[in-house]
Amino acid sequence: MPDEKSAAARAQVDLTTCDREPIHIIGQVQSFGCLIAVSADWIISHASANCAEVLGLDETELAGRPVTDILSPQALHDLRTRMQMLRMQQSAVRVFGYDLRGDGQKYDVSIHQSGRLFVLEFERRGADGGDVHDPGLVQALIGRVQRHGALDAMAQEAARGLKALSGFGRVMVYKFEEDGSGTVIAEARESGMEPFLGLRYPASDIPKQARALYVRSLLRIIPDVAAPVYPVQPETDPNGEPLDLSLAVTRAVSPIHVEYLRNMGVAASMSVSILRNGQLWGLFACHNDSPCYLSYEKRTSVELFAQLFNYELAQMEMTDELGDIDRSRALHDNLMPQLSNGCNLFAAFEDLCSGIGDVIPFDGAAIYSDGQYKSTGSAPVEEEFLGLVRFLNTTPPGQIYSNSNLIKRYPAADGFADRVAGLLAIPVSRKPRDYFVLFRREVVKSVTWAGNPEKPVEPGPNGLRLTPRKSFEAWKEVARGHCHPWKQREQRTAEALRTTLIEVVLKLADENNAARKRAQDQQELLIAELNHRVRNILNLIRGLVSQGKESVKSADAFGEVLDARIHALARAHDQLTGSEWDWSPLTVLIGTETEAFLAGKASRVSIDGDALELSPAAFTCVALVVHELVTNSVKYGALSDSSGRVEIRTALNRDGTAALSWREHDGPPVKAPERRGFGTTLIEQSVPFELQGEADVRYRITGLEADFLLPARHVRKAEKPAGPVPDTGARQAPAVPRLSGGALVLEDNMIIAMDAADMLTQLGAEKVETCSGVTTALNLLEQGGTQFVLADMNLGSETSLPVVERCRELGVAVVLATGYGSTDEVTKRFPGLNILKKPYTVEQLSAVLETMAEAENGG
Repeated sequence: MPDEKSAAARAQVDLTTCDREPIHIIGQVQSFGCLIAVSADWIISHASANCAEVLGLDETELAGRPVTDILSPQALHDLRTRMQMLRMQQSAVRVFGYDLRGDGQKYDVSIHQSGRLFVLEFERRGADGGDVHDPGLVQALIGRVQRHGALDAMAQEAARGLKALSGFGRVMVYKFEEDGSGTVIAEARESGMEPFLGLRYPASDIPKQARALYVRSLLRIIPDVAAPVYPVQPETDPNGEPLDLSLAVTRAVSPIHVEYLRNMGVAASMSVSILRNGQLWGLFACHNDSPCYLSYEKRTSVELFAQLFNYELAQMEMTDELGDIDRSRALHDNLMPQLSNGCNLFAAFEDLCSGIGDVIPFDGAAIYSDGQYKSTGSAPVEEEFLGLVRFLNTTPPGQIYSNSNLIKRYPAADGFADRVAGLLAIPVSRKPRDYFVLFRREVVKSVTWAGNPEKPVEPGPNGLRLTPRKSFEAWKEVARGHCHPWKQREQRTAEALRTTLIEVVLKLADENNAARKRAQDQQELLIAELNHRVRNILNLIRGLVSQGKESVKSADAFGEVLDARIHALARAHDQLTGSEWDWSPLTVLIGTETEAFLAGKASRVSIDGDALELSPAAFTCVALVVHELVTNSVKYGALSDSSGRVEIRTALNRDGTAALSWREHDGPPVKAPERRGFGTTLIEQSVPFELQGEADVRYRITGLEADFLLPARHVRKAEKPAGPVPDTGARQAPAVPRLSGGALVLEDNMIIAMDAADMLTQLGAEKVETCSGVTTALNLLEQGGTQFVLADMNLGSETSLPVVERCRELGVAVVLATGYGSTDEVTKRFPGLNILKKPYTVEQLSAVLETMAEAENGG
């Protein structure tokens, strides 16, 4: 069963195997230095097997002996003095070029603490004194880096500078990605060396524990990959614990890493950490094709160079962050005027997309607000988004959410993967259901790997494990389902944008609340004003009824007079509402009244003088006065026969008052009335009583004369010429019945319906049905027998337009009655439809029927 056991062993080895290797307790040191570990009472606990070779000692067994056996009292004193600094720092303290025995042989010494032990490492200096630490050279090289403002240029200059400083044949700047893999973003190399620029290395190439050590220990060097290594003795302390070599300069490396370097043809390497905000941002990775040792002092210069580069990197990223803030502020400043003009985010969607596209690239966008959805570009359709929004609602509230591989977290995204691979969602309300979302399409990205990242498990020289690649030919991995990652700066901008959008939403909410309050106040004012006017009109009509009944001799005569006066009020009201209850032309009022009552005699009335306008408060009063003057003239005066005429003159006085004169000529002889009726009282008393004006009425035998003086506050010069006199329907002689068959009245007021039914019966209808709803009316139409329909347009909760439409389909004659001033929309929908203005009389209804008959006969 050996094959089965081998397969089982392979199954246990995967890309995390290297992550589990205990490289911090490797238990060996490299040959360029030796190591001893001492306790607080200066007894040697551990020593590397090469101490005798490095320190020139005869003894090889050092564990358990006092450190004074290998160090002079003076050396021990000096080193203990330097060790005081360990209280103030976590890293090692260093002593360069120290003569340990006074024999002229100098050593570089590193001291750090490991648990309860102190670890001392020694490197022998050559006869030439070794490399000299030159801070000036480091500053000059960093100065060249500072000339560049872009990351790629800075990294390339840093690689060149470190190559010159260290002497290594290749220096790479290796940047870690979010998944732990790394990319070579800059490279300086000797000619003839294989280029690695742009290659990506899997996360397993630098295991997790190695990345953690790079944060604690900034520099690691392997001067000679082929050099022997020496064990630390004893391997464990009396408690069975090995010595932690995390911060040891001479610590040996994993055999797997050594094999890895040999496969690359590397004879010496050095790695220097690049940190950003305490996190491992990347590495300076240095390779040489022959052994290359740097003295401790020179390595300190390298560390200084790396630390200064860290500062420059932090400065550049800080500048970028400030730039992001400026861009976010500019985006805020650009969007606020566009979004603060009263429209909501849904209406401002296009402007929003245009502004954001300048700072955050995207392929599509969508807004979801108050249950409405709108999108542009490459985005899900509404049905797809409704499922996605439920997923977004599960993300942390009040935060942006970004994803570059949506299908991995939201499998349903497979349905629109052809349009969307990743998203950046920005909540735009305190409720979790409103979002502004940016989308990016899939980028079928070819990542140039330095070998296959999914390395097969193969037996190697160090046993069954993940063998480092044997070849470094570029291997393409096609990563599907991914979009371009959302960069940190883009996410910062999105967060700033979220604040802007929330500000806009809250501002619009405040404006809407204020507008709602203003509308509510205005509505209450209009209702109060309407209530006041309706009550005034009702009281006025009641007065017309009670005062007018005593001056007539029969009920029929009283009804005719009252009907005429009410219609005079209606015509005045139409003219006022047509001018939106503003000032109205006096000449139009007079023309409307004469046209309504005189029919063919209207030409016998002349109007001359200044063009005047009346205030709304004066209009009803003057309308009733003119109505009574016209009525009296038609009954008793100049317009009662075929020879008389009336002259009306208007004049605007210098003091702002206006004079209105009425003169009748060539009519029958006039005498003063024996008793003053209600009509006479209206003429003589209305203007003085209601307007505080003047009225002078004289009953001359040659014709009635009347002069009125209207106060300045109720009259003014017309600002524009008066429009044509509206066609209100002239009073006709009693109508000849023009209807036959059945008729239908659709009216929601019972009394008006009964009155209209009586009119239709008077006009010849054999049977009149009344109803108050559209459904009932449509049912009656379907039963047949209806030849004519009189329908009120507004039925409260519905309109009668469906009935009008059905009448047209069936060929049934229909007239629409309405109290609205404007009917343009209705006549546009139903061309040629006859409109009857409320209130109407049987004469006006008869006139409409006559017009319909003429149209039907082609007249």
